[in-house]
Amino acid sequence: MPPDSNLVKDPNYKWYKELNRYHWFVLTVSALGWLFDCLDQQLFTLARPTAMRDLLEVPAGDPLIAEWGGYATSIFIIGWATGGLIFGSLGDKIGRAKTMVITILIYSACTGLSALSTSFYDFAFYRFLTGLGVGGEFAVGVALVAEVMPDRARPRALSLLQALSAVGNISAAFIGAALAPYEAEGLSAWRVMFVIGAVPALLALVIRRKLKEPERWQQMRNDPNRDKRTGSYKALFSDPRWRRSALVGLFLAIPGVIGLWGIGFFSGDLTRMVFRQRVAIEKYETELASADGDRLEVLTLLRTWETDLTPKSERRELTESEAIIAKEMQDKISSELTFWQSLTLLSQQIGAALGMYTFGWIAQQLGRKPAFLIAYIAAMLSTALVFWKLDSPQDFWMISVMGFFQLSLFSLYAIYFPEIFPTYLRSTGTSFCYNVGRYVAAFGPTIFGLLTSRVFTGPGYEAPWNWRYAGMSMSLVFMVGIVTLIFAPETKDKPLPE
Repeated sequence: MPPDSNLVKDPNYKWYKELNRYHWFVLTVSALGWLFDCLDQQLFTLARPTAMRDLLEVPAGDPLIAEWGGYATSIFIIGWATGGLIFGSLGDKIGRAKTMVITILIYSACTGLSALSTSFYDFAFYRFLTGLGVGGEFAVGVALVAEVMPDRARPRALSLLQALSAVGNISAAFIGAALAPYEAEGLSAWRVMFVIGAVPALLALVIRRKLKEPERWQQMRNDPNRDKRTGSYKALFSDPRWRRSALVGLFLAIPGVIGLWGIGFFSGDLTRMVFRQRVAIEKYETELASADGDRLEVLTLLRTWETDLTPKSERRELTESEAIIAKEMQDKISSELTFWQSLTLLSQQIGAALGMYTFGWIAQQLGRKPAFLIAYIAAMLSTALVFWKLDSPQDFWMISVMGFFQLSLFSLYAIYFPEIFPTYLRSTGTSFCYNVGRYVAAFGPTIFGLLTSRVFTGPGYEAPWNWRYAGMSMSLVFMVGIVTLIFAPETKDKPLPE
């Protein structure tokens, strides 16, 4: 009987009761690998605004922060895509466990190196290298869990794997919030965040000692009649069935990755933009109330620049003493904005955790295609709502709704992609869908940055309205996934292809 049908017909079925200690070990290790992977990603999104401000040496709120932040994100995603393709193929050739160790070491070490950046260019280089490891880890982790878990438990285990990634994202939010007060005292919080991101390297030691290769992979590897093109992209495209699967998976992944990295993860930056003026006014009014003499004069000038969003080119050069006061105020404002940005991420990821697990259940009850359709439509509408209406902390529920539907897509990818490829191409095919999709999606953050700084500019498009129009425009990308579903096969109630 097909694996999923038993689960649906037996209302008392508990998938986790099928798992033994080793199943739980594999799920835990894979979940931790992806959890720390996501921690790194979110530390980057939290650090991006202040890192760009410091490395570019421009005032907060300058349009160049969004533009160059978009470039840095695109470079990271290109590294992610490249690493996914390389290590996805390697996972089929040398094994899932060995490849996972390599990828975790790469993304941990290079995250730590990001803290040492002195310019945009070395920062971008380290982010590219980090992306190599991040991209490779997920594909081999998903393939590992898909092959080790009992058939009936597989969909729920994979959705749990994806849902637990939200723990990494939420941890990043707490780290950002905890460091925010120290930013007011002059601490380079973004550098500390990247140092913390190097910790997952310790997980690689556990994996190397105890994790075994899946039996499916070992049987395939030892089969004298196996396809010698294991892990080959040529093999993936030479068979019409797997070629179709690869293209369908690719166009399902593109809108999800662009929607998240090109729009959704800029919601924290949007919060900084929306809240910046009121936070700045509050901070300056507090300081002005007790200031006198030269300090009062400097604070009045800085307050005018801040509230009018005066570009750097139109500001006069500050004296050394004035620059000290400006730095003091910038740190205080940035500290509170980092706190609100962290709460934005926390709100998004609470919704994400619920969405990823919920849609694992929906995919099992209704089928993979209906679940995708609901997620794409709801993600498009909720993303547009956030960018158009977010205005105060009372609106943060919108961010949770957006996170619920945007991240639910990734739970569906984790379930669906391993189900449309055979064992000898599973890691390769899954990597192709995610990572070639990311090459296309890498343009998303760059386009977002250019929309805010080059397209939506001039009267009527002052910050945060340039951000609002950019987010609204880009939310239409989810339509690509809706159209692709016409060509996608339904895999509900079907075993993994061999």
